[in-house]
Amino acid sequence: MKAAFYEAPYKVAVHEAPRPQPGPHEVVVRVAACGICGTDQHIFQGDFFPTYPLIGGHEMAGEVVAIGAGVDNVTEGERVAVDPSIFCGYCFFCQRAQGNHCLHWNGIGVTRNGGFAEYVLAPRANIYPIGAMPYEQAAFIEPISCVVYGVKRLRIPVGANALIYGAGTIGLLMLQLVKHGGAGQVVSVDLKEDKLALARRLGASATVRAAEKADDELRQLSELGFDVVIDCTGVPGVVEHMFTHVRDEGKLLFFGVNPTEATIKVSPYDVYKKDLEILGSFALRYTFHQAIALMQNGSVTVQPLLAERLPIERFPEALRLAGSGDALKVQIQP
Repeated sequence: MKAAFYEAPYKVAVHEAPRPQPGPHEVVVRVAACGICGTDQHIFQGDFFPTYPLIGGHEMAGEVVAIGAGVDNVTEGERVAVDPSIFCGYCFFCQRAQGNHCLHWNGIGVTRNGGFAEYVLAPRANIYPIGAMPYEQAAFIEPISCVVYGVKRLRIPVGANALIYGAGTIGLLMLQLVKHGGAGQVVSVDLKEDKLALARRLGASATVRAAEKADDELRQLSELGFDVVIDCTGVPGVVEHMFTHVRDEGKLLFFGVNPTEATIKVSPYDVYKKDLEILGSFALRYTFHQAIALMQNGSVTVQPLLAERLPIERFPEALRLAGSGDALKVQIQP
C-alpha cells in the first residue's frame, strides 16, 4: 500500500509499505479520508516523542475490509470512523475511567501507524459505525470528540458570555458546541478576516480581529469581562492574554496545544482574588458517540471547514498547506 511517513523531524516521504493484517480483536480499514491536525505538525517537528518512521494521521474514516479472530458485530464493507485513542484498561487511571491519562496510552497515528495510508489497523473497540455519513465529514468525528470532551470539562453556565481565541478548524468547532452548550453570547477572535466571516456564518454573536484595538473592542462587548474564555490557538502569548478578559468567577479553558517547553506568567493573586477556574482538556475520552449524534442531528456543521482534499502522493504539500494557517481542514483522501 502507499503510505506517508514521518521519517525524522522535519522529514517526510511517501512510499510503499506492507498492508496491515488483523490480529485477534482487530480490524483493517481502507482509509477514505484522514484529516491533518495541529498534532500532526507537532509530530513533524519532533514533539510528542514519536518513534520514527511513523505513518501519521488520527482523524480517519473508511471501510472495514478485514476482521481478525474474535471480532463480532462488525462486518466487512461496513462504513466506520476510528477512535485513535488506545487505553490499556488496567492501569490506575483506566480503572478510574480516566483513559485519556492511561499510563500506557497509545494513539493511532501518534505512537503507532495511522491513517495517512491506504489501510490502517485498529482495535475492534475503536471502531464506530457511521451509516451513510460521507467519509470526508466522518473524518471530523475525532476532532469534534475532543471538543466535546473540552466542553464537558468546561460546564458552561447557562446564558454565559464566552470568548474564543482562534477561528481555525478547532476554534470554529468549539464555537458551535459552546453555542449549543448553553452560552448566550459567543465572541470569536482571530487574525484573519475570512475566518472571522465564517465564524459569523456559524453563529458567532460578534467577531474581533486580533489587532491593536482588539482589547478595546472586547471591553465594549463585555465591560466586566467574559464568563468563559477559551484558547484554541496553542500560542503561549494568547493563553497568557486570556486572563485580561476573564470575568470574576470566570472559567478559562486551555484547549489549544502549546509547545511542550512553553511557559506563561500568571498572577496567583488574580486567580485567588477573582475566584478563577482554570481547566485543561487533553484529547478525548469516550466521546465519539456524542460527536456522531451532534453531526447527525445537524448541531455541528463541518462542510464549510474542509478546505482541501489531496491524495497521499501530495502529502508533503498537504502538510505545508495545513501548517501555513491559510487553510482550514486539509484532508488526505487515498
